[in-house]
Amino acid sequence: MNHAGREPAKRRVRTGVPRAPLPGGGRGRAAPSGACCDTWPEDVMSGIDEAPGGPWSTDDALTQGLADTVRRTGASIGAIYLVEEGEPALRLVAMCGLPLEFSAPWRRLPLTAPVPVADAIREDRLVWVGGQEDMARRYPRVTAVLPYRFSLAAIALTGARRCWGGLVLMWPADHPRRATPRERSHIAGSAGRLARLLDEAPRPPTLPDQPRTVSVDTEPARRSARTTPAAPTALAAADYAERLPEGAAALDLEGRITFITGTAARLLGSSADRLLGTRPWQSLPWLDNPVYEDHYRTAVISRAPLSYDALRPPDHWLTFQLYPDASGISVRITPSGKQPVPHAAPRPTAVTATGRLYQLVHLAAALTETVSVRDLVDLLAGQILPAFRAQGLVLSVADAGRLRITGHYGYPAEAVERLDGLPLDTGLTPVGHSLVTGTSAFFSGPEELARSYPRAPWMSGKEAWAFLPLVITGRPVGCCVVSYDRPHVFTADERAVLTSLAGLIAQALDRARLYDAQHQLVHGLQEALLPRALPAVAGLDVAARYLPASHGIDVGGDFYDLLRLDGTTAAAVIGDVEGHSIAAAALMGQVRTAIHAHATAGGSPDQVLARTNRLLSDLDSDLLVTCLYVHLDLARREVALASAGHVPPLLCRGLRRAEVLEVDPGPLLGIDVGARYPVARVPLDPGAVLALYTDGLVEVPGNNIDHSTGELVEYLASAHDHDLEDLIEGLVHCTWPTGRHTDDIAVLLLRTLREAPAPG
Repeated sequence: MNHAGREPAKRRVRTGVPRAPLPGGGRGRAAPSGACCDTWPEDVMSGIDEAPGGPWSTDDALTQGLADTVRRTGASIGAIYLVEEGEPALRLVAMCGLPLEFSAPWRRLPLTAPVPVADAIREDRLVWVGGQEDMARRYPRVTAVLPYRFSLAAIALTGARRCWGGLVLMWPADHPRRATPRERSHIAGSAGRLARLLDEAPRPPTLPDQPRTVSVDTEPARRSARTTPAAPTALAAADYAERLPEGAAALDLEGRITFITGTAARLLGSSADRLLGTRPWQSLPWLDNPVYEDHYRTAVISRAPLSYDALRPPDHWLTFQLYPDASGISVRITPSGKQPVPHAAPRPTAVTATGRLYQLVHLAAALTETVSVRDLVDLLAGQILPAFRAQGLVLSVADAGRLRITGHYGYPAEAVERLDGLPLDTGLTPVGHSLVTGTSAFFSGPEELARSYPRAPWMSGKEAWAFLPLVITGRPVGCCVVSYDRPHVFTADERAVLTSLAGLIAQALDRARLYDAQHQLVHGLQEALLPRALPAVAGLDVAARYLPASHGIDVGGDFYDLLRLDGTTAAAVIGDVEGHSIAAAALMGQVRTAIHAHATAGGSPDQVLARTNRLLSDLDSDLLVTCLYVHLDLARREVALASAGHVPPLLCRGLRRAEVLEVDPGPLLGIDVGARYPVARVPLDPGAVLALYTDGLVEVPGNNIDHSTGELVEYLASAHDHDLEDLIEGLVHCTWPTGRHTDDIAVLLLRTLREAPAPG
């Protein structure tokens, strides 16, 4: 009988606070209805108030607070992110329920990253993900790295003075897809307590390179079930396992074998002494495959039982059944009753660093989401460098036989100036040789680099480098240099991952450059079609804003204009051509030109729209056009409006006196050649604000357009006296608080001044 595998005492974070058992038995289930999680033990909140030198630090209190939160919410996994000072990034500072190596892809995240915790912080709300399908739909990058079944909640840690960061909680695969109101209340309450802990801390918490880990103590619940002393019970349990015909083993959350029976060792073809303390996929060559380690990861994260078969050479098929909980995994090993065909066995692979493999998948998924070169540089600086503990980055593109630096991080300006514009075949640094040969070059220290390139070390001031050529099908795209402030020995798996990343970075850079070129072309076309500046009109204060859609590079059809007709009259126009294309932009230019010509010729609002409509009917365009034309008589304090199916304008006459101007709309332009456009006349008081806008401002997915318009009216009534530029900003934020508008937006604001211009 082998007792050497008894589970060692679990490592615990020092807190000085006695641990309470988990509500409901401590096995990752939700707290029962009678459980209260409105308060923490007083020592958790008061421990940080002790004088410096006391037994607790802010870090200890925060880590213990996380453990208590996980215990009281019934979660299986928890993590705390804090916002880095002066950087738009999040740092993972504490976690429980997962091995430390699992956190590698998630230790530092940009605040703009498409992940639940970043969304929760940016939008200051609880983000709930009910399962794998929900995660795949909303956060595909996360799913690529964590393709497992679990539920997740993320919520901001918003204190009295600031948002400190975010809390992430995960539940096993059998958790209901929807969170109950009580559960949401518990999560929000836990986040509030953690934020208050941070508010009241005498010193801010540290931001470690690796997160602090803590185990959720379930031992009291286990001990309460025992009726005999601990040592005899352990011996009896081991004897019981040894007498069973199948093998039994236990893994901790790090994947190490903490207990194994003699039968299990014989089935695995080894001895218990050689297996204890090791990970199976490291100590058994025939299990050295990422597929088998992934089964372990699945069990740890989903906390759901699973089973799989593996072939122990030459012909012994074994069935492994994994039963996980919060403390580890119980493994049942039996000879397989079925005989899978030989080719069904996973083929051996050279990849043994599964943690690095997952990290590569995570970074590859992130690279696919970069759009512009600026996005790519931010991603490399924010995620690639921390993943490899590097401090410097230079990204160059091949341009007319030279390397032009398009982005850098961690380098002084003078160093960038020296490195910019080097020829592609330069011999000053390894860049030229790497591009010619297409192979990466790694230098662990300045002496190693100086032997072949004497001038290279002093050009950058760094002390270790990875030169990664960016090549696509033999065509050099550029070069990525990852550097270190101190000497650094590159391990074999670091070299492999960085070399693999170079190919992905090359493709991302090529796409980003193409996008930037197209975006610049589109932006230039859009600027050419919109007025460069609005004319000054006596008695009128004006401001305008055009916001292209948040995604895509196609030019839009939204337009606006302001025309000074004479000393006391002016015309304002706003419209929207259907679609996002060159055709839409061209039609928009024709509509603006036609309106300008008919307005300056002295036409009334209905005449201007009717004549423009006839022109578009002659052009026989398939695109629909909405338009609102406004004639302002500033001497008479009157405005006349005509609409071709456009969204109605807003008028604010003063504090809490805003309304939607109901203008009887005529048909869209270009549909009916004989269409008529009714005219509405409205008095325009001194200080009044007239707001013209396109439908992109109010057509919010999942929100009724009348509701969005009502929100704009309320905001305009309360902020009518603001500066017009600030007022536009507020109106856009009112309906699109995250800034991710899905359509183009044009806004034109007109405010009448207190003194009207004199007639003539």
